[in-house]
Amino acid sequence: MQEIPAVLLPPACFPDAEFFAWLLHAPQVSIEMQESYPKQTCRNRYRIATAQGITVLSVPVNKPQGNNSPFKIIELDNSTNWNITHWRTIESAYSKSPFFIYYRDHFEQLFLNPPALLKDLNISILNLCLKLIGLKKEFDYTQTFENKPVNYYDMRGLIMPKKQVQHVYQIKTFKPYIQVFSDRNEFLENLSILDLLFNLGPETIVYLQNHKPGQSTPVA
Repeated sequence: MQEIPAVLLPPACFPDAEFFAWLLHAPQVSIEMQESYPKQTCRNRYRIATAQGITVLSVPVNKPQGNNSPFKIIELDNSTNWNITHWRTIESAYSKSPFFIYYRDHFEQLFLNPPALLKDLNISILNLCLKLIGLKKEFDYTQTFENKPVNYYDMRGLIMPKKQVQHVYQIKTFKPYIQVFSDRNEFLENLSILDLLFNLGPETIVYLQNHKPGQSTPVA
């Protein structure tokens, strides 16, 4: 199996399983903080499983400098009460999951007290999820922007992409696990880390350990 390289990840909102698999397995991780804000990406969107299938939740933002605004100054549009809507949707989707009761207070507090900037929300989400997963990993945030990074495998546009792009380190198969609506929907793979935590709880880290970038099938 090919060696996993150092990786450059996007500053994602409630990142998916693939993001955390990279975070766990890559020998060195850097998270982009100096880019111009690209709209309609994982920076402010995430996917959960509901009775209707995959639901994409989008955090509304304000761009102080228009379409070329740096990501680090993107503001949350907290006038819309998006946080209440998101939390109610998550609660409705996962209240019957095995581990929702154990984690709900952590996430509810995060939603009830959103910060002013998207970057601060995403950093808080990442730190909380790492704590709940039990994953201790050193990583850094970029200090300069590189359009074509030399020393990192560039995953900035490949986490929850608008269009699926085949690449050499793609995780092609995600092992199914029981989801809340498994009785009516087929397995929905590579959703937000919320889906893993609420359904697998402490086994989330084992699931991630068994899914390595560039590996065609999960480790048994």
